[in-house]
This record gives sequence, structure tokens and C-alpha cells, in this order.
Amino acid sequence: MPRKCSVCEHEKVEAINQAIINNEPLRDIARQHFLNKDAIARHRDNHLPGAMTKAQEAEEVTQANNLLVQVEELRAKAWEILNKAEQKRDLKTALQGVREAKGCLELLAKLQGELQQEGTINITLAPEWLELRAVILQTLEPFPEAKIRLTEALQEAENNATV
Repeated sequence: MPRKCSVCEHEKVEAINQAIINNEPLRDIARQHFLNKDAIARHRDNHLPGAMTKAQEAEEVTQANNLLVQVEELRAKAWEILNKAEQKRDLKTALQGVREAKGCLELLAKLQGELQQEGTINITLAPEWLELRAVILQTLEPFPEAKIRLTEALQEAENNATV
């Protein structure tokens, strides 16, 4: 059974990890926490990358959430300006408010993955697919039962793709 990591088991592991991340000399970290310099190096090489990855992912999620909040605040502000402009019958400003609110809604939808940004491609019409399909069916000529089943499956898939 492998030995446990003395750094992972240390009561001040977070402080040690932070010192490693801050590129403090390993011998200073070892001396300060009464550890072996080699143990800290092994910990850095074997255990810290996973922890840093998780921390980075958490930071990215936090940043994404902050971005969503900011876009939602912009949307609310655009609606507020739009409503004020409508009340004053300032149609030019109201129209600009509509444009800004629309932009915020589109951005919010993109950020939340609710708005498709790219066009769809129907590969069943692509010449490359038609050529590949012909090659596959030709290859199955000696196996009529397999060819029939594959043809049926391809037809069903193509019908589902165009629906």
C-alpha cells in the first residue's frame, strides 16, 4: 500500500498549496511547516495540478455567473430606459432601448446556450455522404441481408434527420 502524502495530511495544506502556487522556495516552505523538501516537491508534482484544475474550473464558473449577472443587469437597465422613453413619448430613444434590450436578450441566450449560433448542416444531402453511402452499399453486395438491414437503417436515419 502506497504511503500517504505528508503534505496532503498536513493541517495547513491550504497554506502550503498557496505558498507553492506563489512560487515560494520549497526549502522555505518545508522549513516553515516542518516538512521534507522532497515531499513538498512530490506533492506539487502529483497532487497540486488536480487541485489547481478544480480551482480554475470553479473560478471559470464564478466568472461565467458574474458575466450572466452583468448581462441581466444590462438588460434590466435597457428595459428601464425603454420604459422611461416610452412614458415621455421619446420614440427615438425608445427604439434604441428596444435595440439594446434585444441585444442583451440575444447575448444572454447565447451565454445560456439557448440560442443556436451556427446553421445546421444536413449531411444526407452532401455529395461526400452520398458517395460514401454508395461505397458502403457496394461493399455489402455479397451480404444481401446485411445490405437490406443497413439500407433500412440508413433510410430511417435520413428520414429522422429531415423531419
